[in-house]
Amino acid sequence: MMDGELGAFLRSRREARRPAEVGLAEGPRRRTPGLRRAELATLAQVSVEYLTRLEQGRDTRPSPEILAALADALRLDSADREHLRQLASAQHARQLCSGDRPTVSRTVRPTVRAMLDALRDTPAYVLNRLGDVLAWNEPFDLLARPLGLLDGSRPNLVWFVLTDERAREHYPQWSALADQQVAELHLLRRGDPASDAFAERLARTAGAPFVDRWQRRPITAARTGLLTVRHPAAGLLRLNVEALELAEADPQRLVVQLPADAATANALDELAGRRPGRLRAVAG
Repeated sequence: MMDGELGAFLRSRREARRPAEVGLAEGPRRRTPGLRRAELATLAQVSVEYLTRLEQGRDTRPSPEILAALADALRLDSADREHLRQLASAQHARQLCSGDRPTVSRTVRPTVRAMLDALRDTPAYVLNRLGDVLAWNEPFDLLARPLGLLDGSRPNLVWFVLTDERAREHYPQWSALADQQVAELHLLRRGDPASDAFAERLARTAGAPFVDRWQRRPITAARTGLLTVRHPAAGLLRLNVEALELAEADPQRLVVQLPADAATANALDELAGRRPGRLRAVAG
């Protein structure tokens, strides 16, 4: 899938952009959900034939000037523009170094594990770019294991959210969480075939809840924010989430979950067998 990702991303943004948003009339009998190719070609001052080749993956080396023109015509935000630039750069790099493929990290440095243990009161864990939960501390085990997230020998957050029915029960804002997980997966692909193979397995297992999101090519993923969890033992928890990039050749993230209110702080203390008052709520 990555071979045609540049064109697929452009097409997804063209189909998502309403004509009125770029100063065009909607007009009758419109079959295309967004802009027609001819409309975008006119706005970007490129030929329809060339735009078709780009979207179909038959031309993968557009100039920076053409990319900028397409981005301007589509009114892309800064996140989409940066992703478009990265896709073009990744394609160029793959053509220059076709045998050089990034690998997906499966191990965590001892110093990172020590950091997790040092966060002895606060749930924390480490993810790789596919959403594999590589390591975690005891507070996160107490929080996540009753949900089913840590079942199996290789727990994966994306897989759990998109394929496990328990996720819809435990996450009241499941749809927003699913959007965020798919956006992270898109954002961190980095040209690795393993990411696309994982996405294909997800598509076969999860079906439309994943495929519909994947085809929209979301890439704006909030790495901080409020997560609400319906815990079978601790009740409703409100957690402020912070995700920190680790210094790895392949992206890893240290994710820390902090109680967002006093009730959650007390519930986490009780879950860990502590007297309430050890944890303090942290405003988002």
